[in-house]
Amino acid sequence: MDKNGNRLLDIKFVIVEDEKSVQNTVKKVIRKISILNDTEIEVKYFTKYDKDLQKEINEELYRKVYILDIELEGSISGIDIAHKIRENDWDSEIIFITSHDKMFETVYRSILDVFDFIEKFHDMESRLEHDLKLIYNQKFDKKMLKVYSRNADLEIYLKNILYITRDKEERKIILHTKEVDFKIVSSLNDILEKLDSRFVRTHRGCIANRDHVVEYKYSNGYFILDNGQKIDLLSKKYRKEIEK
Repeated sequence: MDKNGNRLLDIKFVIVEDEKSVQNTVKKVIRKISILNDTEIEVKYFTKYDKDLQKEINEELYRKVYILDIELEGSISGIDIAHKIRENDWDSEIIFITSHDKMFETVYRSILDVFDFIEKFHDMESRLEHDLKLIYNQKFDKKMLKVYSRNADLEIYLKNILYITRDKEERKIILHTKEVDFKIVSSLNDILEKLDSRFVRTHRGCIANRDHVVEYKYSNGYFILDNGQKIDLLSKKYRKEIEK
């Protein structure tokens, strides 16, 4: 819900298909799956690549599923459109639909991170329904921690934060990710208020992302992350909170 009590959009479908009968089949499946899952959706239809489609690709507010015909009118194909999507967006799902059955496995899965490749004339409706059920059940997570200060602005996906510690000497906190660490001026208490329920205090000097913890060793005072790291910041004092 937004602040006015209106339901927020759960997912946006972007359909690029120039055959009306195929559009109608896709629309039927989307409607069926969205009703079953009680989700608020929006569906945009295009028959070819144009400036309006590019504007849609550039918009990053909502979770998206692209359903692309490979063979389209004009010089820009569904494959070209997928490349444009993947220039900046690796979170949205892409499903190809096509009359040809030999293109996908050999080339496009590894290049474009495609969810599926469906033949138009080979059980398309049930295949698409199966795919959308899987997509609806996925955890889509674009929540971000946003911290703005005079010295630096930071925006980072919560899912990328492994754990958070404090630097006593510099009076900063450190956000640890798999790739790099970020130091910001704040306190653990203040930053915990900006996080969601996956984050929990494990020690007076540490907050952990439970989604990345594979084992807690209370007797030894450490926890183990899914990348193999052992973090020696686990206190029995916080056990009840951790195991909620």
